Amino acid sequence: MDWLDEVKWDRDGLVPAIAQEAGSGDVLMVAWMNRESLALTLERGEAVYWSRSRQRLWHKGEESGHVQQVHEIRLDCDADVVLLKVTQRGHEPGIACHTGRHSCFYRRLEDGAWSAVDPVLKDPERIYK
Repeated sequence: MDWLDEVKWDRDGLVPAIAQEAGSGDVLMVAWMNRESLALTLERGEAVYWSRSRQRLWHKGEESGHVQQVHEIRLDCDADVVLLKVTQRGHEPGIACHTGRHSCFYRRLEDGAWSAVDPVLKDPERIYK
């Protein structure tokens, strides 16, 4: 797996991964990957991340059903950030955020305060039982 050796992993063996919706170009989320999760993502064709809080592999959608189908994997010019071009599955429109929103980037800075500007598409209480 020489291609994995080209990634510049941080001191914890991780690299940030951006999930971008293939169709719209929306940035859905940022997560972390280790060698195993990146290799599994390629193998499965679905996003697998490393959960720093749980200290384990995390197959996106394992609890929510909101799986990310991966179409393309890119590496930035410094080889220290991965970009996944995905289709968000499991709900229409796609829900990537644990808050029930399309994207994790739903807050915008307005007049010195963060405002939620994107709607909740599904109540998280109904997603995570």
